[in-house]
Amino acid sequence: MPQDKTALVTGAGRGIGRAVSLALAKAGYTLALTARTEEELLSVAKEIQDSGGEAEIFPADLSKESEINALTDQIQSLFPVIDLLVNNAGAAIFKPLWELSIEEWRLSLDTNLTSVFLLTKAFLPVMMERKSGRIINISSVTGLKAIDRQAAYCSAKHGLNGFTKSLALELRPYNIAVHAICPGGVDTRLSREAMPHRDKSNWMTPEDIAQTVLYLVSLSPRAAVDFLSLRRFDSEPLA
Repeated sequence: MPQDKTALVTGAGRGIGRAVSLALAKAGYTLALTARTEEELLSVAKEIQDSGGEAEIFPADLSKESEINALTDQIQSLFPVIDLLVNNAGAAIFKPLWELSIEEWRLSLDTNLTSVFLLTKAFLPVMMERKSGRIINISSVTGLKAIDRQAAYCSAKHGLNGFTKSLALELRPYNIAVHAICPGGVDTRLSREAMPHRDKSNWMTPEDIAQTVLYLVSLSPRAAVDFLSLRRFDSEPLA
């Protein structure tokens, strides 16, 4: 497992981002944590620091380009090298298309897709110069198939998967691995708020996704795994 490296995790305050951050800290990474809610970031950072790890927080709203630009400047001033970028921040708005506002559509695309483009572009030059790095995009099964009432979310996640595939090809000559993890149902606050009536008793946990991230960062740079689709053990295969 890599040691003494720095990882940037977005959406790190809770859910999958929190679990991934804690797992990477235990694996020896120094963490740069970003999310909208400073209080949640402070809680994650304290847990990491209390366990002997290192973490710095950078509150920001990743649906806003101006805040992303300020965020990248702050991180690069403190961490000249980001070895691992985990694009996890997301926004889920589930309703019929005819009920979606343009603001909700833009929020979904900006948070789930455009932020990934902007952050990746910001941290790529150093990775390319060093010919070393790894990018993990937390996507969804909705990026692999259509689901009703999720037109905006499906569009963003399909776009994220296409982005991942193209970037993986572009960066192979630079020894930079790019992955997308496409989970099915994960029991998080986001899923509970977006789908309050679904039974989530047998859904995956954020820690399950964190273990998948640890698997990917353990791979040799010579090994290519572009996509990992995850579902609970007793569910139907993904379409």
